[in-house]
This record gives sequence, C-alpha cells and structure tokens, in this order.
Amino acid sequence: MAVEHLINETLAVISLVGLPGSGKSTIGRQLARRLQLNFFDSDHAIEARLGCSIREFFEREGEERFRDIESEVIDQLSQQGIGVLATGGGAVLRAVNRERLHDRGQVIYLKSNPEELIRRLRHDTNRPLLQVADPMAKLRELFAARDPLYRQTAHFVVETGRPSIATLVNMIMMQLELAPPFISPPTL
Repeated sequence: MAVEHLINETLAVISLVGLPGSGKSTIGRQLARRLQLNFFDSDHAIEARLGCSIREFFEREGEERFRDIESEVIDQLSQQGIGVLATGGGAVLRAVNRERLHDRGQVIYLKSNPEELIRRLRHDTNRPLLQVADPMAKLRELFAARDPLYRQTAHFVVETGRPSIATLVNMIMMQLELAPPFISPPTL
C-alpha cells in the first residue's frame, strides 16, 4: 500500500505511548520520516515551553504541576493535524489525555517489559521517576500501573522486544495499513 494512501486514510495524528525508554521518540522520528510527516515530541515541546528540563521542573514544581502542563501540550499537539506524536511515558495518567489521544488519531502502544527497559535506561539520569534506589522495582511498578492505561488508549499494541527500529517501524506501518480509515468522533 502506498504511503500516500495510508496518509489519506489516516488523516489524523499518529501517537505513540509507552513506558519511559520504550522508543517512542526514536521510533516516532523514523516513522514520521518514512511517512514524510511532521514529528512532534511532547517532552521536547514541554521543555521548550518551560525553558528548563523536565527533571528540573519536576524537582521544583512537582509532578502534579508537570502533568497540568503536559495535558495542555498534548491537547495542542494532538490537534496539529497529520503527524507523528511521541508522548511522555506518563501522558496516559490523566483520563482527558487518554481520551484526546484516542479520539484524535491512531494510537500505538510500544509495549516493553521492565527487564528490557532497565537494560536501555540503566545509565540515563534524565528521567525523574527513575532516579530512585531501585529503578527496576520502579519500572515494574510503572508497568503494573500504566499497562492497562496504555492498552485503553491504544488502537494497536506493538511489542518492542529485540527487533530493530526499522523492523518496529515496518510493524507499525503494517498495523496502520490494515486499520480502517480513521473518522474523528463528533465534538460535543
């Protein structure tokens, strides 16, 4: 199926959700390049808006205030039209974000288990929720709490496991090609 056909049938934002380190930004950039679409990263947009890193803001203002800003940014980015949006790992914590993402486009859950993630993130100091004594326990806790929310939000689940980025992009492309045309629900 041609890329143009896929874009015309989708006519909405393609959002990626998943735990921190699941590959949302990396895969999102490649998917956008492959589809010749704009790429949006909610974490980068938040940092640009705040003028500081998410980690600094988290430490200074707390998680609740960060989630307020995140909801505003997701609302804006999910209305940008056709494009690929990589969300932050906690974007699904608020029901309003889950609804907006689900209703405004196709959502792909990049499912990674905590064991895979710890391998990818063990030296990463920029993820505020993982700056704890036992990051593996924290990832297990995040997975248990968020997996049902990711599934509720997503139209498709893609297991990240060991495949290459190119293979994962191909898997997403196949899911999107098989999807029925996206029709935005009426606004109330």
